[in-house]
Amino acid sequence: MESKPGAHISTRAFLQSVVILFVLMLAAGVLTRVLPAGAYQRTLEAGREMLVPDSFQFTARPDYPIWRWLTAPVEVLWAPGNIVVITIILFILMVGGAFAVLDASGILRAGIARIVRWAGGRKYLLLVSVSFFFMALGAFFGIFEEVVPLVPLMVALSFYLGWDSLVGLGMSILATNMGFSAAITNPFTIGVAQKIAELPLFSGAWLRLIIFLTLYALLALFLVRYAKKVERAPETSAVYDEDKAERARFAASGVDFSAATPGLGKAMAWFGVCVLLIVLTLVAGPFVPVLSDFALPLVGLLFLVGGVGAGLIAQKDKRAVWRALGQGIGGIAPGIVLILMAVSIKHIVVSGGVMDTILHYAARPFTQASPALAALAIYGVALVMEVFVASGSAKAFLMMPILIPLADLVGITRQVTVTAYCFGDGFSNLMYPTNPVLLIVLGLTSVTYAKWLKWSLPLWVWVIVATVAFLLIGTAIGYGPF
Repeated sequence: MESKPGAHISTRAFLQSVVILFVLMLAAGVLTRVLPAGAYQRTLEAGREMLVPDSFQFTARPDYPIWRWLTAPVEVLWAPGNIVVITIILFILMVGGAFAVLDASGILRAGIARIVRWAGGRKYLLLVSVSFFFMALGAFFGIFEEVVPLVPLMVALSFYLGWDSLVGLGMSILATNMGFSAAITNPFTIGVAQKIAELPLFSGAWLRLIIFLTLYALLALFLVRYAKKVERAPETSAVYDEDKAERARFAASGVDFSAATPGLGKAMAWFGVCVLLIVLTLVAGPFVPVLSDFALPLVGLLFLVGGVGAGLIAQKDKRAVWRALGQGIGGIAPGIVLILMAVSIKHIVVSGGVMDTILHYAARPFTQASPALAALAIYGVALVMEVFVASGSAKAFLMMPILIPLADLVGITRQVTVTAYCFGDGFSNLMYPTNPVLLIVLGLTSVTYAKWLKWSLPLWVWVIVATVAFLLIGTAIGYGPF
């Protein structure tokens, strides 16, 4: 049977993710029954909602029946903030459809072949260079979910070079997440958090640059060692069986796809222009507020136009292009269910009146902690809150007004507080199954969440060790300016 083009979420991966998310939904529901309801007062500052420190009060428990735990994935579609959820859903459908067209028309493999020829056989230099590029996008520009359209291309490149889908994910979305977390000028975490903390914008960059380079070295070493192991013995790949079909498809070395189809050169040029526009959108977004607000749908639309347009140029059979588009959308559509389940976890705790209670209890250990322990506690609080609030900037407006006064009381500099918050917000993005971006990128490959976590866990251990060390150093030296 001929395989369908594009990414398709396997039944096993889908069911595994459903079970994990369903358990987390039930756990969130249980919290609404065992924790008392409470709320902070809120104020609007420059159009942003901020919590008022020391304003927490216990409140009457809202009438939130158990059966609504199960309907929460549907309720989020009309809950406050639903535009973000709908945007993400449309985004993954556009990406999935466009990727299928690129795959079916041979454009994807032709582009990968040209990249490999350009690298001239220096595959590991290519690996670390691509990883650095994606990591820099996250660190300097705060780009994360916007790189999702490029992930399938990097996975295909990994197959072509004799590696597996994990290496492709590692040098693209994982590298971006590492940079987003080890932020240097990330406007969505460092920028927002420093503004709330009343610090000079992007101050303290000298230590963050050292952190960035250290974590890049850890990532590069991790990826190169694993890629060499897979190259020596492909069967040692953690996803060897899952990747068999894809690996075979990209193992046709020596094939010049650009010569096989007359219109392929023009098609690649069209798609290349669209990719260039995507990169310009990503780079300009943090500096142009209007563009930043619409960056995600714009990137998805550009990728869709680029993929479908290139397919129509390359393919004589236009119906095959539309057929591939439909198959791609159908293949990625099950991911919508997973995303709705993931975002419903926050909806449950908010509807049950315990979101602010969780934050209040999480902040209490600060009052008795030493500066060093308090810095680590901030890290931990951000890790916990990531389960319920995936957005970095939203979490900053939720947490920083409470954490900054507490940090002042126990003697932590505000710069250390911001750094600890950014660590906790960022590095957990690709660990928790509640993050929509993780669900999307795993859906674009054959990798299950369990195998992803098992593969990436050794790296996260080293990352936690390194970041804890940097927080202790920052506390010891009074990392500031204040």
